[in-house]
Amino acid sequence: MQYSAGLGVSLQEKSRHFFGTAVLVAEGPAYNGSVVEALLRELVQTDSTSTAGERACAEVLGSYLAREGIEVSVETWGGNRANVEARLAGDGSKPAVMFACHLDVVPAGRATWTVPPFAAVKKNGRIYGRGAADMKGGIAAVASAMAQLKRSGVKLRGDVILAAVAGEETDSCGAKRYVQRYRGRGDVPAGVVLCEPTDFEVVTAHRGLLWLQVHTRGKTAHGSTPQLGVNAIMSMATLLNELKDYRIESRPHELLGECTLSVNTIEGGEAINVVPDGCSIALDIRTVPGQQSEQIIGDLRVMLARLAERQRDFRGEVSVIREVGPLETDRNSEFVKAVCSCVGKNETRAVGFTTDGPHFAQLGAPVVAFGCGKPELCHKADEYIELADVEQAARSYGAVILRLLS
Repeated sequence: MQYSAGLGVSLQEKSRHFFGTAVLVAEGPAYNGSVVEALLRELVQTDSTSTAGERACAEVLGSYLAREGIEVSVETWGGNRANVEARLAGDGSKPAVMFACHLDVVPAGRATWTVPPFAAVKKNGRIYGRGAADMKGGIAAVASAMAQLKRSGVKLRGDVILAAVAGEETDSCGAKRYVQRYRGRGDVPAGVVLCEPTDFEVVTAHRGLLWLQVHTRGKTAHGSTPQLGVNAIMSMATLLNELKDYRIESRPHELLGECTLSVNTIEGGEAINVVPDGCSIALDIRTVPGQQSEQIIGDLRVMLARLAERQRDFRGEVSVIREVGPLETDRNSEFVKAVCSCVGKNETRAVGFTTDGPHFAQLGAPVVAFGCGKPELCHKADEYIELADVEQAARSYGAVILRLLS
């Protein structure tokens, strides 16, 4: 079926025409699941852990979009880091709609996989591999939705932008870099959809994270004469006892609950016969809207100062490893209502994990997370994505675009 902008075709009909499995559209075949599968498998097969970097994965995505006639730019830095921006141009009468993804994945880890983590094995309608759910399924879905719109020839009133960035799993370096550059253009998108694995829930709120390192310093001595040294591990033990009773002062959030703190790593000592002069712990703190990170850091510094007053040889310091604020988007905004309407949801959700959303919110646009993939599969052995879910996500993204930009 041909689509003419002059015909009074409803949004529902447009979505069916452009993204149905058996309907022809202008300038190309209907939505092609095999093409999406091929792109997804190539993305999963491309190692984009922090060690490997995102450049090779960016080239895979950029090549696919360029072949589809979509404007693409790839920014690289540091040898193997990369961001991708793709733009499907509209006539400029409406603000752009942005889809944000991250190219990087966490390491496969030491857990036992039943399939090679970067082989993109297909089994029972699923693609297995590191990053299949988090979030190369989402990348494949939005890229194929843009390609389908390009082939259809539909006239859009605003640009569709895909921002696929580096480093979400580590330091958000790609999102920070991209947002800084985009803000220099002076335009504000209508909204941002994070293609995170939310299992098709529309997410408008999540916790922030504050990762801190606390280091205690001592003095080395031979293991046979510990009285001549200052044991940094014993100093840390004193601090850990204090942390057991520490409660972060915060008001519980109606959706996200309370701020939490967990001591998750500890390192110290060089040899069994040497009194250690250093010990470090890492704190994983999950914040809620309204929580001030400066207050938490200040509390810890006061705690260290009090311990130093009580113990003459106690020396401790705290530093920030990473900080990402919480996300809270107005559930009653027109953008959120439009997304919910397109994907058949009557309400939004909140989640405990953290995304690049707070960085993209600095663009001044409402931000939601919505995508294929089950959150409970992320970062685990035998991670997978249902191919049918990727195809459904592509149709959903296409419906959002048509609703907002037709």
